Amino acid sequence: GAIERVLRDYSDKHRATFKFESTDEDKRKKLCEGIFKVLVKDIPTTCQVSCLEVLRILSRDKKVLVPVTTKENMQILLRLAKLNESDDSLEKVSEFPVIVESLKCLCNIVFNSQMAQQLSLELNLAAKLCNLLRKCKDRKFISDIKCFDLRLLFLLSLLHTDIRSQLRYELQGLALLTQILESAFSIKWTDEYESAIDRNGPPLSPQETDCAIEALKALFNVTVDSWKAHKESDSHQFRVMAAVLRHCLLIVGPTEDKTEELHSNAVNLLSNVPVSCLDVLICPLTHEETAQEATTLDELPNDKTAEKETVLKNNTMVYNGMNMEAIHVLLNFMEKRIDKGSSYREGLTPVLSLLTECSRAHRNIRKFLKDQVLPPLRDVTNRPEVGSTVRNKLVRLMTHVDLGVKQIAAEFLFVLCKERVDSLLKYTGYGNAAGLLAARGLLAGGRGDNWYSEDEDTDTEEYKNAKPKEELLKPMGLKPDGTITPLEEALNQYSVIEETSSDTD
Repeated sequence: GAIERVLRDYSDKHRATFKFESTDEDKRKKLCEGIFKVLVKDIPTTCQVSCLEVLRILSRDKKVLVPVTTKENMQILLRLAKLNESDDSLEKVSEFPVIVESLKCLCNIVFNSQMAQQLSLELNLAAKLCNLLRKCKDRKFISDIKCFDLRLLFLLSLLHTDIRSQLRYELQGLALLTQILESAFSIKWTDEYESAIDRNGPPLSPQETDCAIEALKALFNVTVDSWKAHKESDSHQFRVMAAVLRHCLLIVGPTEDKTEELHSNAVNLLSNVPVSCLDVLICPLTHEETAQEATTLDELPNDKTAEKETVLKNNTMVYNGMNMEAIHVLLNFMEKRIDKGSSYREGLTPVLSLLTECSRAHRNIRKFLKDQVLPPLRDVTNRPEVGSTVRNKLVRLMTHVDLGVKQIAAEFLFVLCKERVDSLLKYTGYGNAAGLLAARGLLAGGRGDNWYSEDEDTDTEEYKNAKPKEELLKPMGLKPDGTITPLEEALNQYSVIEETSSDTD
């Protein structure tokens, strides 16, 4: 009882401490050693929790961990976390806080100690974590156990490339982690790769949202090289995973920030899915939805032929007989990331790359995105980068200071234009597109290397009337006084300066 009171006082005092004074380092090391000596004894559950809470705080200090990170101490934590194969079940609810605190300690220790990382390999920790996850599968009220198990699995697969391979092939981690996501989202399958979406249902709970985010991060590590090479036999599993991620995009978390974090991790993982398996992001309409779409099309005026291809009925985005809700969510997610105006490389390029590859490989996705991003031109008086439409925002990115950002923005628009130079120039202007065209050797016109269907790209009356009035491009240069002038005149002035300058000292 006395030990427990002292530990609780220490825990309350240092709960928010992440930087420690070097003068107390020896005391913290002795406290750490003392805690492990207590944990091997037969003590009450409440005292175990108090010990582990203090150990979790102490494990934030890398220097303290050096003398206590031993195989024996790691095994003590594995036993308390129910990670030993001899522990067959998770029946005692009273033990759950001990399991959770042990997993939290292991997360800190593995993250902060290279010795612990090596011991994790020796103790085959990844396999033990997968075994615990299987015990948790479809079990309620143990979200915290799943969450920190998944977090530790994410850390191990982040720190060790060998563990990624072990998880993928030996431990069947792809299927296991996908099943964890299915459980978190309470998915009910209506077809092989289609799930039922309850649009009036409650948002995902905070606990299940956190579990899903950790599972998505772990799956990212497991599949990080999948887009380069994968076996044909893996295609079904990747399609199942993509279908689960489609479901993920169509649900919301407990808060707007959590929803964005959930969708951001889903986008990152979708980038690892082989592009041939991303066809499940869209699906044919059911008979009911087809009838609803026909009704909506009939309600549109005859002169709105372009708009007839994309309709919104009962919150369902439909294009060419296909449900495009997930792609529409990705498009909105991309626009929000553009509007943030910062961290483009980390926050924006993944979703832009994903949409680009989807558009390149899947005709219906490309046509839908073209309809949304590059609708028929009606405003021909303003420059392409001026305005608040998605097209205007993307065109502005084509001249961004970050090379990676401007390249992927230009590539996305180029693919939407079926890699036709004349179509790209129509929507972006020559100056904005010059960087991409120069890199591809297409400044003189033409088209890219990829083949696209020859569907019609119609011009509006406004564009047809404005097209003959476009002025020819003139190469420009800087005069010695810094003003811009036609390139030939600028070169002549520099020649005159060279002729009149003296070579003598």
